[in-house]
Amino acid sequence: MDQIKIGRFISECRKKEKLTQVQLAEMLGITDKAVSKWERGVAMPDSSIMLRLCDILKITVNDLLCGEVVTMDNYNKELEKNLLEMVRQKEAADKRLLKLEIVMGVIAILPLVAAAIISCIVPMEEWKSALLVGLSLIPLLIATPFALKIEQKAGYYECKKCGHRHIPGYGSVFFAMHVNRTRYMRCPKCGKASWQKKVISKDK
Repeated sequence: MDQIKIGRFISECRKKEKLTQVQLAEMLGITDKAVSKWERGVAMPDSSIMLRLCDILKITVNDLLCGEVVTMDNYNKELEKNLLEMVRQKEAADKRLLKLEIVMGVIAILPLVAAAIISCIVPMEEWKSALLVGLSLIPLLIATPFALKIEQKAGYYECKKCGHRHIPGYGSVFFAMHVNRTRYMRCPKCGKASWQKKVISKDK
């Protein structure tokens, strides 16, 4: 999707409706700076307000994502193209998040490894050694909830029994036994528990 083109289109539609950036922002419950970013092609409207924005500007979501009013002849073709592009962008974002999760894990574990080495090499009292190791656990404790949230949201888990791909709840991911990115969970479709592997795409 061409964000610059979409930004210009939003600006044109806003002016056509005789609205200022401030007025449009107030109608959407956001800041005028957010509207300005859209119109400059710096950012895209959040999905939670996209329908309301289109309603105000008297356009369709497909028009918005194309950056122009789509004729009925091209409607289905452009809709399919936009849906595929959104899927591609989600998959790319999920891959980046999963890489970030690895980086977070490495950074969080390094202090613990360093503390263990130091406590073995440098002579010190037991309580000091325990305190050093305890303090080195703090980054890991902070990073773990964020890593689990990424693990839950990025991509899908595939049921080994029926092949259904789904996004589990945070609790399911938190309490599940796991080996790397494969977790033992119950499938919401077939109801059977199995070792479910992480996949990026919704479709096989």
